[in-house]
Amino acid sequence: MNPVIDLTKEYGIVLEGGGARGAYQIGVWKALQEAGVKIKGIAGTSVGALNGALMCMGDLKNAEDVWNTITYSRVMKVDDNVMESLFSGEIGFRKALSEAAGVLTEGGVDITPLKELIAGHVDGSAIQASPIDLYVQTFSVNEMKEIDVDMKHVEEELIPDFLLASAYLFPIFKNEKLHGKTYIDGGAINNVPLDSLIRRGYQDIITIRIFGPGREKRVKIPEETNIISIEPRVKLGNIIEFTSRKSQRNIKIGYYDGLRAIYGLKGTIYYIEENEEECYYLNQLITIDPQVSEYLMEVYRQNSDKELTIRNLTEAILPAMAMELRLQKTWTYRELYLAMLEATAKMCRVPKYKVYTVPELQEAVHHKLYRLHDQDIPAFMQIISKYILI
Repeated sequence: MNPVIDLTKEYGIVLEGGGARGAYQIGVWKALQEAGVKIKGIAGTSVGALNGALMCMGDLKNAEDVWNTITYSRVMKVDDNVMESLFSGEIGFRKALSEAAGVLTEGGVDITPLKELIAGHVDGSAIQASPIDLYVQTFSVNEMKEIDVDMKHVEEELIPDFLLASAYLFPIFKNEKLHGKTYIDGGAINNVPLDSLIRRGYQDIITIRIFGPGREKRVKIPEETNIISIEPRVKLGNIIEFTSRKSQRNIKIGYYDGLRAIYGLKGTIYYIEENEEECYYLNQLITIDPQVSEYLMEVYRQNSDKELTIRNLTEAILPAMAMELRLQKTWTYRELYLAMLEATAKMCRVPKYKVYTVPELQEAVHHKLYRLHDQDIPAFMQIISKYILI
């Protein structure tokens, strides 16, 4: 695959806060690293600050280990069984709250485990020796202002403190003073710290979105600045759902969304490598078996005169199908065919997380079409079947 982004440039990375959703950012980083994308600096808030530290260290395996083994009790002093029962619906919120009453009455959930996690996986000397700059956002309650910390210009022993300061999720986490000051989660004021890089003159920026709660500041983007946004198209889960299963899923989603951005993959559900001309897709749409053609004519109440088949397809049937698939009025044959193919693949339960060429996805669909013979299927799927009347 050929990248569509310029690999000769150095990029700034923006990592927003979003708790457990942060595993997605590591998946994107894996794709960026494999493609050889150069990173000059990172601005991170909350979990984005922690992930930024891991990225600065350059140890992908270390970062994956953190997220692949994450549990509630590695972040908060809670009972994993109680938390898992809460998120699975086995117990209600009130019961879970009563189970946690002890820690909550002491001013919030104890995050000593998070301190230990940071101490065990973050190397301050490696961060300060890294060629990648790291800027961490937090909010100082004492000074009542946002703090943007350049981690290359603080004492090495304070790095874990500032990472923790950026992640004090108010009012859930029990807050403790750090070096005599009180901080809260940087996301409360600036959850997408794009301005941190803009202010420092970065012109090529990749933002990795996880849509965590918090304030997204309005930022004036200079005309010469190029911003690439990588973001999920599916829900990543609750911000405190710290489970290895959920994290591994989100790493995988981030990885493939990273590939989509790097290589310009098409598709809204699947990841499709394609470089065909528009005429290829028109040919795919109109080259169908006569029996399938007659079926479509009947469904869409068109004249069954065979001489009018192509005209009826292009002027009536295909536009109707585009409306069914909720495409924009300016749809192209490429967009229509890929939308049909993806919808069919989803109904056939073709595995999602893989990069397909168009012929590969067609083949995967055709292998499973027979399973749909007893189901009520949309008529547009007959276009994909071509020679099989489902």
